[in-house]
Amino acid sequence: MSVDREVQAAKLRVEELRAIIAHHDYRYYGLDSPEISDAEYDELMRELRQLEERYPQLITPDSPTQRVSGQPVEAFGIVEHRLPLLSLGNAFSGDELRAWQRRAANLAGRDDFTLVCEPKMDGLAVALVYENGRFVQGATRGDGMRGENITENLRTIRSIPLTVKEGAPVRFEVRGEVYMNKRGFERLNEERAREGQPLFANPRNAAAGSVRQLDSRVTARRPLDIFIYALGWAEGETPSTHWGVMEWLGSLGFRVNPNNARVPDIEAAARMCEEWQGKRERLEYEIDGLVVKIDDLALQGRLGIVGREPRWAIAYKFPPIQATTKLLDIRVNVGRTGSLNPYAILEPVRVGGATVKLATLHNEDDIRRKDIRIGDTVIVQRAGDVIPQVVGPVVSLRTGEEREYQTPERCPACGAPVHRPEGEAMSYCSNVACPAQAYRQLEHFVSRGAMDIEGIGESLAKVLLDTGLVADPGDIYNLTKEQLAELMLPGKKHPRKVGEKNAQKAVDQIERSKQRPLSRVIFALGIRHVGGEMAEVLAANFPSLDTLAGASVEELQSIPAVGPKIAESVRAYFETEANRRMIDKLRQAGMRLETVGAARPAEGPLQGLQFVITGALAAFSRSEAEEKVRGLGGNAGSSVTKKTNYLVVGEDPGSKLQKGQQYGTKMLSEEEFLALLRQHSAG
Repeated sequence: MSVDREVQAAKLRVEELRAIIAHHDYRYYGLDSPEISDAEYDELMRELRQLEERYPQLITPDSPTQRVSGQPVEAFGIVEHRLPLLSLGNAFSGDELRAWQRRAANLAGRDDFTLVCEPKMDGLAVALVYENGRFVQGATRGDGMRGENITENLRTIRSIPLTVKEGAPVRFEVRGEVYMNKRGFERLNEERAREGQPLFANPRNAAAGSVRQLDSRVTARRPLDIFIYALGWAEGETPSTHWGVMEWLGSLGFRVNPNNARVPDIEAAARMCEEWQGKRERLEYEIDGLVVKIDDLALQGRLGIVGREPRWAIAYKFPPIQATTKLLDIRVNVGRTGSLNPYAILEPVRVGGATVKLATLHNEDDIRRKDIRIGDTVIVQRAGDVIPQVVGPVVSLRTGEEREYQTPERCPACGAPVHRPEGEAMSYCSNVACPAQAYRQLEHFVSRGAMDIEGIGESLAKVLLDTGLVADPGDIYNLTKEQLAELMLPGKKHPRKVGEKNAQKAVDQIERSKQRPLSRVIFALGIRHVGGEMAEVLAANFPSLDTLAGASVEELQSIPAVGPKIAESVRAYFETEANRRMIDKLRQAGMRLETVGAARPAEGPLQGLQFVITGALAAFSRSEAEEKVRGLGGNAGSSVTKKTNYLVVGEDPGSKLQKGQQYGTKMLSEEEFLALLRQHSAG
């Protein structure tokens, strides 16, 4: 291809990319209704930037690479920003982060500058102006030069101070990110679903849509918050470093992210970016990366900006947790309790560093609530190790050929009629002998959280059922090494024998499983609505499986954590003849079906105190820790409530920590918890 033709082809692609990006800017900033994920948008911008770098003659002042996206909406009233609100360049790896640092160092003539790392909030950027200590104006970023006047809406956000403490300049502007935390986002979508309104795709869209309301009363009802991330300008003397500015703003009453950190060099910044990529899910709010800034404000000024981006800061972007793709079909699998669980067949797409082809759809009500249809372009989310899920459809891309999902009238595994109990979200296969249920039940019974029989994996479980050696979990205790050794397992190329070594391992693990505690046995049974924590509650209140099996609905409901649905499910399980026969097999095999050891004393030094444990403890397992509490007369709960006295916080705590902080629950570290146990045990 000649040079002229090559330039012409590049020009056409540049114009095409600019048009595509303009469309998505309008969807994202103007309508708060994006059609593609942030990662896909970043890829479009990256391609455009690369073409403009290769052919600089194609750069124009109105290119998306040279200006901030997002035209302000005239209906709000327009604010001219005194200093532009810039966008940030992106780095997607440690090497790209280091390349940014080298460019800055070359321009600065030095490379010994301190850096500040800040979580990159996924919200809406705003500028807040204060005069004589009072909040007088708030605006969106808009196109960077002009934003929307949303002062009255911002006044409704309680974490934005309407007045600041003494010591502030006469006039100044701070910049921050308005966001909605994950819990608030879920509650808002639940409320919108009940009212038949379209759901927000993610917390960012929910926050932006909430702030950009013409009626500030709507904003006031939304669970919004803010973190301040910079000083825009000030009439008066201010600290000389960004870190100093953030500490100073915090002292004036502004909310500054406590996870911000100052680091000595780029290697420490790169390590921090990698660390946060692994623990982003622990936060109560969404972040899509870290912002890395040069701390020295004078050096920031010397480095200046290029196009629409400052040279002194960069956004390190994490792998996306969301992407858009085509929903090809909706199918169902049959769970261990007979539930029909719908799942999505997708066009393969990269999300969160993995290729996703399947995603959960929860249940029929969820599909209806989100208005997901076969053939839709959908937003897919994968967070951490969580199973990918379909967040919702991109309605604006519908062609009219999409089809609504219909729950099968008959079980896809056995053909039996499907029924849906009143008041439940799931439909169920009516055949208790359904082969799919038998497989899922066996798989659950031997799983790590239940009887923990590692020697029986998915493949062997299926073979055991297919050959008739096992009809239900009780039959595995009659298996011999000789029977197992001769079984043929499917392989990638050829079937293979289990073999004597693996057979012996399985038999040994089956034998050891007979001594699992009662709570694990109850969980392993697969009773509908009874998870691991509920199984521990039941085991703590009934000394044996026989006493639990004989309990009435009223006796079960007398336990505070057991509601009517769980009580009825437990009662129904033990009234089913097939389940009773299976339990008899466990009893005949020598399974331990009662609590071992002394009963919990009615009184003790911890009597009347409610404990909840979150995260992993080094000294013992959660169930062992809870038994220690019960042994001293205390109660060990599975969820934090206003009545919880102590929350024991181990490593990698979950959402219970946030709930405890919300209620003001007293926190105990593992060391403090152990000291408390020692103190009362000695007493």
